[in-house]
Formats: sequence, structure tokens, C-alpha cells
Amino acid sequence: MEGGGVVFAFYVLSAVTLVAAGGVMMSRNLLHAVLFLILTFVGIAGFFVLLSADFIAMAQVIIYVGAIAVLVLFAILLTPRSGRDNGETKFAAPAMLLAVCLAAIFLFVIHDTAWQTNDAVPQDLSAAALGRALLDTWVLPFELASVLLTAALVGAIMLTRSPEEEAEDALV
Repeated sequence: MEGGGVVFAFYVLSAVTLVAAGGVMMSRNLLHAVLFLILTFVGIAGFFVLLSADFIAMAQVIIYVGAIAVLVLFAILLTPRSGRDNGETKFAAPAMLLAVCLAAIFLFVIHDTAWQTNDAVPQDLSAAALGRALLDTWVLPFELASVLLTAALVGAIMLTRSPEEEAEDALV
């Protein structure tokens, strides 16, 4: 994909994704933060479409937007109303300083790295090859992610329990 339209789409997607990611960080309401997170995931899927990786883009939408974001929404909506709002924190200034320092480091690395490009496209870019790679090379990261998501779901359930339910479990 080449041309002015692709470049324009890249810059629009970049702006939307960065603004949405900033919205995740700056939002005081957790529900709004998750909605910004969904927009960030969709923007990342748009980058995959621009890279002609349509399968990965659809996997991004199905897995992250369709599953993880819904899981997070489910966990937020199950928490008591008092626990949904992000309060003010004394760590806002150090976090912003850390973010600026990391951005400076990333920009320095991006600028000073001699990036190699590979113009030769591998011949085996099929869904079957991708499936083999996911089940051979990347099986451990996917298993770790599934354990992490299960722990997050159990944690969300534990947060929603009432004191009466806690007292009942203490008797058993």
C-alpha cells in the first residue's frame, strides 16, 4: 500500500490512537477509560490494516475489543459504585515526569537506531503458518496471558462480594 491516502490514514489513526490512549490515562471515570481503551484497540487494528495484515487486525478486534474490553467493562460494572471513580493521587506529578523521560528515551532510540528494512516478503504468509507459529513459538505467552486474565476475572469477582457473602464463607 502506497500513496497519499495511506499516509493520511496513518496520521489520522496515529492522532486518534494517541488521543484515546491519553484519554485512558487522564479519565477519572473508569467506564470512560475503558471506552477510550476500546478506541485505542480499534486504532491499533487500523494500523494492522494499513500494514496489509488483515487477519491480525481482525484478531485484534475480536480478542482485544470483543473479549478483553468487555471483560474489563464487566468487571467495572460489577464493582460497587463507590469504587468506580479514580481518585486524585499524589503520584500524578512523578508519573508525568516518568512519562516524559520515557518518551525522550524512546525518541532518542528511534532516532539513533539504524533500522533495517526487509523488502523481500516471505512466501509462507498463510493463516495455517500463523496458526503453527502461535501454537509452537508463541504458546507460552498465550498461556501466560490466559492465566493472567483468569486471575483478573477472579479478582473482579472477589471485589464484588458483599460483606454478607464474606461472612458466609468464613463460617464454612
